[in-house]
Amino acid sequence: MYKKLYISSLLAVTLIAGCKKDILNASDPSAYSSSSYPASVNDLQSVLAACYSNLRDPDLFGFHLLPKALSNSTHTANSAYNGDPAWNEMANTNLSVNNQYSTEAYTAFYTGVKNCNVTLAGADLYAPKASAADKVSIDYIRGQAYFLRAYYYFQLECLFGESYITATSGSDKMGVPIYNGLPTDLASTQVARSSTRAVWNLIESDLKQSATLLKGKVWTGNDVGRVSEWAAKGLLGKAYVFTQDWANAKTTLLDVIQNSGKTLMPFAKYADAFNGNSANEFNEESLFELNIDADAKGNDYGVYGGKAANATTINGLIWPAWALGADGTEGAASPLGYGNEIVHDKNIPRFGFNIGYYNLVPNPTYTGSNPSYNNPQQIMDPVYRAKALLVRANKTADPRLFVNTIEPWIDVVKPDGVTVYPASKPNFYAGQVNTYGFSFRKYAPNTYNENNNGPADGWNYYLLRMADVYLLYAETCAATSDNATALEYLNKVKRRAYSLPINTASATVDYKSLTDVTSATGDPVLGTNPLYYERWAELFNEGHWWYDVCRWKIGKSEATYFGTALNLTGAIQWDDNKSYTWPIPLSEINSNSKIKQNPGY
Repeated sequence: MYKKLYISSLLAVTLIAGCKKDILNASDPSAYSSSSYPASVNDLQSVLAACYSNLRDPDLFGFHLLPKALSNSTHTANSAYNGDPAWNEMANTNLSVNNQYSTEAYTAFYTGVKNCNVTLAGADLYAPKASAADKVSIDYIRGQAYFLRAYYYFQLECLFGESYITATSGSDKMGVPIYNGLPTDLASTQVARSSTRAVWNLIESDLKQSATLLKGKVWTGNDVGRVSEWAAKGLLGKAYVFTQDWANAKTTLLDVIQNSGKTLMPFAKYADAFNGNSANEFNEESLFELNIDADAKGNDYGVYGGKAANATTINGLIWPAWALGADGTEGAASPLGYGNEIVHDKNIPRFGFNIGYYNLVPNPTYTGSNPSYNNPQQIMDPVYRAKALLVRANKTADPRLFVNTIEPWIDVVKPDGVTVYPASKPNFYAGQVNTYGFSFRKYAPNTYNENNNGPADGWNYYLLRMADVYLLYAETCAATSDNATALEYLNKVKRRAYSLPINTASATVDYKSLTDVTSATGDPVLGTNPLYYERWAELFNEGHWWYDVCRWKIGKSEATYFGTALNLTGAIQWDDNKSYTWPIPLSEINSNSKIKQNPGY
């Protein structure tokens, strides 16, 4: 770990300083000379590419961050795999200073910062030699690098900063170390933690510069996934909300809402927007998404393979759907991947699913021989099945439950891409009558076996979309006593979930107040808080809920609600004195003499 940090920092120094020959007159093959590179916009674009591709690092969105860290910390997922102590610590929200996944995130996010700093330094080196036309392109490259640096620092500060900023406190707490340039020697890599306010100031400054440099730029063709002015302004508005700068949040988010040309996609598209339909990529709701190339086939092992390792992700390998066993039993159910995680059962009633658990009964159409997935000896109780179908037809549960999850025996999957199997509980729940056993649908394979066909994910990931902006704007309006507008933007998001026109009031669906009852009836956290509920339900399994839990300080109540997890023994060990922030990695403490640890670690 330390070696990885050290090498990446030293490489950044070498890239800018150029090649210096040693006494043997040998040059460093890993370095380029600043006197000759970058020598064109294309050269500079190649440096920028690493700023984007780092998002797909196996330690970030490529593999570990979402399924092993964030989904466990929020109990979106329940992990049946307990052979990994760091994974178990995430579910327990009680990390050690050498936790693998928090350490990886810290290192990889800072690698992203380093890549952006290299790009900005390269732009400064090339700009004096560039033509007037190239200088326009250089500014676009700078705009993207500023956004991505801000994005990396946003994640770092939310995960590792000592505290969020509120209207009355937090500005003087310990943030993360700031590297807004490239170290010139080893001593300059020894950097103390900045204040939380200083880190957020850098994030906001970078995003403002990004928006200015990218103003009016519309990307087309192969460039459509690049950062835009509106991505920068959207993330800037989010930064203002996270620091409770309500005045700036309100104007910035409203600018995005009114002037970006973006809106919520219709439900017909939304229902299939997270599962690999290429027609849905970079759509009218997307502000910034992680572009995924699923071409890593032939057991190339996705992010760990060679063919397209830095262009794909394999999160779906961990949380795939489950298919009924080939012999027609849940005991022989098989995952469309590793199957280490399913949806935590406590999430199901939160969406308003209130018909209880199902039973299996003899199949009246069983042929009497050759049991199989399409000729099972037992099936879901038909009375229960009818009730489950009515839940969907009458929308008595939040329809987003079925956007996010796959229901056993009701939904179907295609393990080989062709053959239709009933979805199943996972095999480790077989015979348990008091379990729901829903699988993931959002960002999970359900029409192919990811373990056999690559593995690689077949969908882009939304990192910022308009539903998030609408909900942030609603939060801002509520904080500034504009309750009517807050309600309207909460209701726009909810109306879309119920396939209604987002700008037309609904007497049956709309919340009537900011303390109205939600689908999570009786839930002490979300039951009468539409803002909390909408962010939880709308952004389910997209990696945002952990930040909301921490900034709203609802960790203890969330831990109490979920109780425990499959990979834990006993109750979740939430600790208000430490659990809201991840530890600074022990490797960083040992290698940076100026850094201090977070309280409680």
